Amino acid sequence: MSLSDPTGLHRVVDRPVVLPQAAARLDTRRELWPDEVRVRVERLNLDAASFRQLERAHGGVGEAIRAEVLEIVKARGKMQNPETGSGGMLVGTVEEVGPDSPLGLAVGDRIATLVSLTLTPLVIEDGLEAWDGLSEQVPCDGYAVLFGRSIAAVIPEDLPAELSLAVMDVCGAPALTARIVKDREDASTVAVIGGAGKSGSLSLAAARDAGARHTIGVVPHEAEAALLRESGLADTVVIADARDPIALRDAVLSAGGPADLTVVCVDVPGCEGGAILATAPGGTVVFFSMATSFAAAALGAEGLAADVTMLVGNGYVPGHADYAMKLLRENDGVRGLFEGRLVGA
Repeated sequence: MSLSDPTGLHRVVDRPVVLPQAAARLDTRRELWPDEVRVRVERLNLDAASFRQLERAHGGVGEAIRAEVLEIVKARGKMQNPETGSGGMLVGTVEEVGPDSPLGLAVGDRIATLVSLTLTPLVIEDGLEAWDGLSEQVPCDGYAVLFGRSIAAVIPEDLPAELSLAVMDVCGAPALTARIVKDREDASTVAVIGGAGKSGSLSLAAARDAGARHTIGVVPHEAEAALLRESGLADTVVIADARDPIALRDAVLSAGGPADLTVVCVDVPGCEGGAILATAPGGTVVFFSMATSFAAAALGAEGLAADVTMLVGNGYVPGHADYAMKLLRENDGVRGLFEGRLVGA
């Protein structure tokens, strides 16, 4: 057996070898290298951008969506939507730990992975028979492999697994939002595009927790606005189509903007220009959506002569899972929005 690499290079089938996330196919053999962990999978959580693309591509027909997910995993040895490039994460139980694994996991631990399915070797063994193809959360029986540099968190015993998975799927967003607000003395006004969603609601809670003086939640329609107002997470709630740059700019301005920090949490393309226009000179825009065109963002800011710092939310900040769970436990508004979405899933 060849030596393993903590980044998972030994599982890459492509030649020349690339990082697992960029690979066309991963080796999914059950046998472990010494620093790996194998997990018995019970649930996948597809990322929002990927699931919405699958919905659109198949007209919302669950059977067709299920069939494509099965084909992607079979062909690639991982779940990586070829259109969006994104995947999601999973919940499962540790069934074997290599002797050199640095992850601190033990057989029997029930965990959520905090690394993307786009770089996680995955085998589905039940044909997704328990999934109707109509929600992001996918009941599943199979196995996955974690590398030496993977990240996973033991699921809290006081919370339902579905709720923990939904929170951990987006836990990088609130952690980075809080860091920026704390690090920037002028990050007093924070606008969150998609404020009633999972990452959006946590980002609003994090901004307030970190000391933002004014928070603005932007949502696409009245139903979302009503949910966000009821949650109490935003000081001001406004309705705008985030794909319409002028409408988005004007909505944020009417709510007390421009924003010192704008956090983009929507799962549709075309929101780059409006987010830039809604942000004050010298401000920061964080793009957490996998639907973002980073070329459009960079060229758009240049074309608008916008002096803004643009960041890619990479999903990892030290302590991000614990912080997100803290926000959930301490904030009834966040928990209510998450539970409502799970019920409606």
